[in-house]
Amino acid sequence: MNTFKRIKTGILASGLALLAHNAVADEIKLAHVGNPGSLYDVSANHFAEVVNARLPEGWSVETYGASQLGDDQELLQKLRLGTVDLALPSSVMSSVDERFGVFELPYITKSRAHVDALRETVLPEILVPAASDKGYEVLSMWESGYRHMTNSKRPIASPEDLVGIKIRMSKSPWRVAAFESYGANPTPMAFSEVFVALQTGVVDGQENPISIIYATRFNEVQKYLSLSGHIYAPVYLVAGSSLGKFPEEVQTILREGAEETLAWNLAKSQELEAEQLKLLQDAGMEVNEVDTTGFVEATRAVQNAFAENVEGGRVLIDAVRAAAP
Repeated sequence: MNTFKRIKTGILASGLALLAHNAVADEIKLAHVGNPGSLYDVSANHFAEVVNARLPEGWSVETYGASQLGDDQELLQKLRLGTVDLALPSSVMSSVDERFGVFELPYITKSRAHVDALRETVLPEILVPAASDKGYEVLSMWESGYRHMTNSKRPIASPEDLVGIKIRMSKSPWRVAAFESYGANPTPMAFSEVFVALQTGVVDGQENPISIIYATRFNEVQKYLSLSGHIYAPVYLVAGSSLGKFPEEVQTILREGAEETLAWNLAKSQELEAEQLKLLQDAGMEVNEVDTTGFVEATRAVQNAFAENVEGGRVLIDAVRAAAP
């Protein structure tokens, strides 16, 4: 190939690469691990609908659910790299800063009203700055719902019923410690592996909000659903390094859309919880209430350990307790 042809080919290739880049430059990627129909999924889609109606021409939020772009830990890394713009992490935020693990302590929050108070105090005063120091911006704290236990062995009404039960959970050391105090055998595992692990008996049970239990069809491999409500599970709309490169107008629309979606998300969570609990019962799951007294007692030592071993933990625990209505 002569020199002119090489130069012409190089220019053409560069031009095509630039066109390809521009074709996707205005796509804002929002990724999460939730399956279709889960609260993660419907909330992400609602947020996209809200902001896409306002974004400048050519800009749009595109959602990628069901771990299409990676699990929670991978998504945090992609946020830092800028290959994903927004994500919906939950318990994995404790790997960003240990203080996020406060929401992994069973029965630390007393009600949704208590959590609403934390959105006005602990979130902006402690957790948002903690995430910012690590390169993440928390746009809003939505909810995934209250976590409940399912298993294939027996109803769980007290900690004694959990003795010997192999129960999957995230890699949160505080949730693991709590379930060990109940007598269970907690088994950390990526969410994408859980259904098969339950199906094959690698683990006996798991714990998640109703919307996730339903959307993931855990009722097909689990017989018992125990309404423990042991953890209020927040899900954070988090932006990464790419946010600051967006035009100010786009950033403002994303932040406003995040807060507007919060009210919708909270209402939708309770709506889905009631509807899907009935559907799970209709599908054959045995549902039982739980006496939380023993669980609360067993968890106190774990809460104290958090306060003593996490930097800033005592201040955080005191702030959470003080915010209770």
